[in-house]
Amino acid sequence: MYSFYSQLSTEVYDLDKPIGKSFGDIEFYATRLANCDGPILEPAVGTGRILIPLLNKGFNLEGMDCSSDMLSLCRSHCEERGLTPQLYEANMQSFSLPNTYEAIIIPTGSFLLIQERNESINALKCFYNHLVPGGRIILDIFLQTDFHLGIVSTRNWTTPTGDLITLDEKLIEVNYIEQYTVSHMRYEKWRDKKLIESELEYFPLRWYGVEEFKTILENVGFKDIVVSSDYNYGQYPTTPSQTITFEAYR
Repeated sequence: MYSFYSQLSTEVYDLDKPIGKSFGDIEFYATRLANCDGPILEPAVGTGRILIPLLNKGFNLEGMDCSSDMLSLCRSHCEERGLTPQLYEANMQSFSLPNTYEAIIIPTGSFLLIQERNESINALKCFYNHLVPGGRIILDIFLQTDFHLGIVSTRNWTTPTGDLITLDEKLIEVNYIEQYTVSHMRYEKWRDKKLIESELEYFPLRWYGVEEFKTILENVGFKDIVVSSDYNYGQYPTTPSQTITFEAYR
């Protein structure tokens, strides 16, 4: 019944976060990877918002995503620009790829989409095992602070062909013990005032304390961990609204 980053969700993502749109993350990741000569993997690559700018900067990047719709659009965007990166369809929790990497990057909180704690740890172990000795992981998380159960928020976008896509989002579960929320998303596509497509999405998000996540990384085997906030390297977070980035080495 419920989908996850399927066709309409992917179309909205592409409209809302087009290729190259930066929240400070593209510049930050490009700077942190400047001395990286080997291959880099971006799990949860999505439509290529970050992958393509980094490829254009000369980085040797591969992508991975569990959504076939996201990967299809990412390939299309790459082909339009004459880019041919290796892209894999796999999930973060249990992937096994033929290559190892000098760096693995997961920007913009995509890691938090893994709902279950044990699966998130499995994902970190997969990342660790796919890094060369001395390789590193760089990933973003954010904290959840506003919990308004049952309230529906609505947004809308107009496609290049003039269709209207609406999104109704409702938070339906907050699990304080297991540290995750679940929202239901309803996407509807309208043409000439007629509904032509709809999609229901189950959307989980975990949260972690800063020191909690640092300890998890250490328990997996990562070392030399640096915590940054709002893409200021080494600046420890001071407010719950900041984007928090972890950089750690195998």
